[in-house]
Amino acid sequence: MSGGGNLWATIWQMSWPMLCIMVFNFFVGLADVYVAGLISPETQAAVGFVSQIYFFIIILANAIGIGTLALVARETGAGDTAKALQTARQSLFFSLLIGSALTGLTLAFHREIIALAGFPGPVREIAEKFLRIFALSLGPNYVLIISNAVFRATGEVRKPLLTMFIVSLINIAGDFMLVFGSYPVPAMGYQGIAVATSLSVFIGLCVNLLFLTQGRWRRVFSDRGPLSPELIGKIVRIAWPAAVLQVAWGAGTIMLYNILGRLGDESIVAMASLTNGLRIEAVIYLPAFALNMAASVLVGQNLGSGDPVRAAAAGWRITGAGMLVISLMSVTVYIFAELFASGLTGNPEVIRETARYLRFNMLAEPFMAMSAVLGGGLQGAGDTKGTMWVIIVSMWLIRLPLAYALALSFGYGALGVWFAMVLSMTIQGCLMALRFYRGGWRSLAVD
Repeated sequence: MSGGGNLWATIWQMSWPMLCIMVFNFFVGLADVYVAGLISPETQAAVGFVSQIYFFIIILANAIGIGTLALVARETGAGDTAKALQTARQSLFFSLLIGSALTGLTLAFHREIIALAGFPGPVREIAEKFLRIFALSLGPNYVLIISNAVFRATGEVRKPLLTMFIVSLINIAGDFMLVFGSYPVPAMGYQGIAVATSLSVFIGLCVNLLFLTQGRWRRVFSDRGPLSPELIGKIVRIAWPAAVLQVAWGAGTIMLYNILGRLGDESIVAMASLTNGLRIEAVIYLPAFALNMAASVLVGQNLGSGDPVRAAAAGWRITGAGMLVISLMSVTVYIFAELFASGLTGNPEVIRETARYLRFNMLAEPFMAMSAVLGGGLQGAGDTKGTMWVIIVSMWLIRLPLAYALALSFGYGALGVWFAMVLSMTIQGCLMALRFYRGGWRSLAVD
């Protein structure tokens, strides 16, 4: 994939499978929430909350995946297959250990974790059962995430595409079959949603393990030696800023809800509008983060092959493509903001505020694409600290203080929060572009 050939063709070959995977994940989340809503509002609330907990639990897996991808992509670009195999082997084993440890901790403290939300009794009981079932799939899910990262790093993007298609199909079908029953499968009620997720992860892992017995990967499990502290240290040095970044972003979003919750009579409408707006924006994020993944691989591989000029060209070209696609989507949402808002709620006040949220935030979407794609390129080069600091500065030093001041101190309410989001995302995109342009990542040593 690196070191020659048509760069645009390579970008397309790397990007479209990633976009499909993002779409699969989107529909899985939609199916979980939809089926939960068919059961009861309590179930829907529990599913939403446990999904957020699960997101935080797998942050380590995603971070380890970024570290693994950066190393394997560079080793692949350098033609060092033996080293790439060693990195993949160590990372898979390390992720299994971490995932298994988290399974034990989650099972031991699931009641305390759920109690933090302060849910009433019926919702708490549902959420506790959900979390116990989800916990059993943590180890397999960690290995699934890392193995997908390994395949992406070597340009074998169709393998995770097939795996995640199977996972998504089983998850979505399982939601309906296991919850409501379909001969000969008995109805399991709300627990069927969690079982469907766990079952799909186990089967997806089996598919990836089968891939790892073929081709260049057939020797990946031949060396059963102990973990290498040196190699795991390299992965962790790249991974920990990525984990901090995800925590900072997730916690920052929670703080926005906290600010909106202080607006008195306006708070309910504002919080509902933020929820609806984020769901609509999630569709726009799909191509941006697909291109983020493509940029990670192409920048890493080209650095490994000793061609930083081509690596930089790949980053900028993918960014340009992302900004164009996202701009077109944003214009559509801007024009039809009320229509999109009315698809999620029938409340006239929420529709108006959601539409206002969308029209504000669509102005910053091209900068979101710039940040996402160039951030992926920096991570592929191993510069995870750079992306971490850009996100922390943008979220915690600009967005949140400005949102608090405008919404509460100066009395602009939700409008002040929306303005703070637009300004901070614009600055975030510019800071990420500046970091990439300066080029310190070209000579960054990841090993």
